[in-house]
Amino acid sequence: MRHLRLPSGGDLPVLGQGTWGMGERGSDRAAEVAALRHGLDLGIGLIDTAEMYGSGGAEEVVGEAIGGRRDEVFLVSKVFPHNADRRGAIEACERSLGRLGTDHLDLYLLHWRGGTPLSETLEAFEELRDSGKIGHFGVSNLDTDDMRELWAQEGGSGCAVNQVLYNLTRRGIEFDLLPWCRDRELPVMAYSPIEQGRLLGDPVLGRVAERHGVTPAQIAIAWVLSGDGLCAIPKAATRDHVEENHAALEIRLSADDLAELDAQFPAPDRATPLEIL
Repeated sequence: MRHLRLPSGGDLPVLGQGTWGMGERGSDRAAEVAALRHGLDLGIGLIDTAEMYGSGGAEEVVGEAIGGRRDEVFLVSKVFPHNADRRGAIEACERSLGRLGTDHLDLYLLHWRGGTPLSETLEAFEELRDSGKIGHFGVSNLDTDDMRELWAQEGGSGCAVNQVLYNLTRRGIEFDLLPWCRDRELPVMAYSPIEQGRLLGDPVLGRVAERHGVTPAQIAIAWVLSGDGLCAIPKAATRDHVEENHAALEIRLSADDLAELDAQFPAPDRATPLEIL
């Protein structure tokens, strides 16, 4: 597995397992747990979840999946903005740890910007880190101006990751946010790298995939992973889907492939607000 170096120390796998949509139906639980465990078997140790997903149900699925295998996992969860004050974030983290069946998270993210001052959220993150309940902290869905504000706070430059929507059809971050993060060697974690499946019928993506003998989804993931400082967290709820995602690590897109995809999915030529799903 390839890794990115976190600015606060340690390594972040470039491919992870997303869990958005898991834990919502009890009938799916066994398959979801099996898929996550199969990912661990393949060496996909990064698992991303959140207290929001399934109202905590996704964290419970993850907790079952990583039982007895915690040392194989780089575990990420997120706090709701309305829980992100100093006391609320600490209590939310403790609830997440209980659902996950562990005593620490490797990375804890502010899920999106809310009304709580960033300085207060940072105080909570610092306390959680000092107590050993989290290893690193980061943010999700913060645009360039938000990141500048974060960096201006005491301790804000200790942020380890910004997790944002990024795929072939959502390239707005390339104009300003992604360069800003790269200048600070801050990894960007891309969620929905295949646009929740809506990308897969595109004929150009299909043509590139056919040349490589792979699926369009694998090309879409490989495209994200071809960029500097990027990792991807596609969801996979079946063993076959996990194997498909894992195989995307081996795809190397040529200059011609990238040019063809750029022509179909143009890079931004102006600043655009950060998109969120």
